[in-house]
Amino acid sequence: MAEDVKSLNFIEHIIEEDLRSGYAKDDLRFRFPPEPNGYLHIGHASSICLNFGLGLRYNAPVNLRFDDTNPTKEEKEYVDAIKEDVAWLGYTWDQECYASDYFQQLYDWAEELIKKEKAYVDSQSSEEIANQKGTPTEAGKESPYRNRSVEENLKLFEGMKNGEFEEGAHVLRAKIDMASPNMLMRDPVMYRILHKAHHRTNTDWCIYPMYDWTHGESDYIEQVSHSLCTLEFLPHRELYNWFLDQLVDSDKLRPKQREFARRNLSHTVVSKRKLLQLVESGAVEGWDDPRMPTISGLRRRGYTPESIRNFADTIGIAKRENVVDVSLLEFHLREHLNKIAPRVMAVLNPLKVVITNYHEGKEEWLDAENNPEDESAGTRKIPFSRELYIEQEDFREEANRKFFRLKLGGEVRLKNGYIIKAESCSKDSSGNITEVQCSYDPKSKSGSGTEESLRKVKGTLHWVSVPHAITAEVRLYDRLFTDATPDGHKEKDFMEFVNPESLTKITGYLEPSLQNAKVGDRFQFQRLGYFNVDKDSSDEKLVFNRTVTLRDTWAKLEQK
Repeated sequence: MAEDVKSLNFIEHIIEEDLRSGYAKDDLRFRFPPEPNGYLHIGHASSICLNFGLGLRYNAPVNLRFDDTNPTKEEKEYVDAIKEDVAWLGYTWDQECYASDYFQQLYDWAEELIKKEKAYVDSQSSEEIANQKGTPTEAGKESPYRNRSVEENLKLFEGMKNGEFEEGAHVLRAKIDMASPNMLMRDPVMYRILHKAHHRTNTDWCIYPMYDWTHGESDYIEQVSHSLCTLEFLPHRELYNWFLDQLVDSDKLRPKQREFARRNLSHTVVSKRKLLQLVESGAVEGWDDPRMPTISGLRRRGYTPESIRNFADTIGIAKRENVVDVSLLEFHLREHLNKIAPRVMAVLNPLKVVITNYHEGKEEWLDAENNPEDESAGTRKIPFSRELYIEQEDFREEANRKFFRLKLGGEVRLKNGYIIKAESCSKDSSGNITEVQCSYDPKSKSGSGTEESLRKVKGTLHWVSVPHAITAEVRLYDRLFTDATPDGHKEKDFMEFVNPESLTKITGYLEPSLQNAKVGDRFQFQRLGYFNVDKDSSDEKLVFNRTVTLRDTWAKLEQK
């Protein structure tokens, strides 16, 4: 039987066609070009996986290029965070590049355009320039400075570079076509004056290039073959090509821009401006808050690189934007954690159980499997004693036949332990159950091979031994927004949909094997969900984050 061949996406079809029509495989080079003005989010992860995935598929280099042309918003902190995120996702870049590396070359090329009378210095205000742009159905008006002499333009442009003018006094514009149906072609701005220190060039420059001027030329300098952008850059492709037309050497590879659609994720926002608003308003505790859709937030929450890569692979790329349900991302997370996360026992809402026929002071250590999905994971010892914690919701005084947990007169098996029977319970003055008295069958120990141990009971509960339990702060994270498209309502601010119950902090009681858990370690708390150790943990205090529940509880809520 022939092997199943994975179908190509439309970007791969473009590349395959280029290879058939003259490109050599050695010509292929890709790039991931983030602006270091914030932390990367799940939307960027799809772009990272696309570009680096193509690099792996075609054995081609991929550059990590920082589009650092706006010193007012960019910081080294963001550069470092982006590098950490890309590496954590499992990718290695060929060259670490910065648009700021090319400032001199871009300036020299801009002077060439001035000499060819294809660029000019405009001394109007930004408002005046905007007013002259026209509309999609109405031609724009030419600037009164459009026909300045080459000599005057060169002198003014040099003065802009040397810091002789205030911000806003002049801009450099490309001279293209003020009547073009594509408004981006109506003499776009190439440079503006900014008297701001840059995170790499400090105060060496007083002018900074615009993205459209920098983008294609950076690709050309690096000899990037395919410059992949999101769909909003489709109208920019004509300008990308016009700038290359003015400068490309026929002996060198000419980059081509192609576009793919963003994949938006439900129950979150991915606009950097809105993410910053969440941080600055205190709705979250920082860019790496585990509720944030940032890669650093997902990492801190306990996501694995594999789950994010598998998610990106599943949704693929398309030519139309759509919203992907976050439950698909969570599905891939559960699927991977199920394979790798050790099973442990923890109780988050404790109810004391006393086994009345178990000797006081006695303890024994039971064998427990670490992960039934992984034979190599081995086993561990867990302590058993007369006093245990179970979850409060696992006991009822009275219950119908469909309640397979503990009830008065009923039996359950304790995971890895014995079968117990609830005999009685104690209550406080308000009628709340505070303790359950049980008996146990000493011959029913799991794995002992006795006839009693093979007896079938319908319920199995997780538990921890009271005298051996360790405590930890457990942070129960939920969806950050109550609405699937929080920024999709024209009449409402997205902040109105912030989920007030997106974080609950409780004290959990854990089996003692977790005492030495390290930051980042992931576990399945049996019957409760997947959890990992947060960076706020210390030798004195463990802190666990709930990564994801065992099942998609939101699906049930939304059906209701």
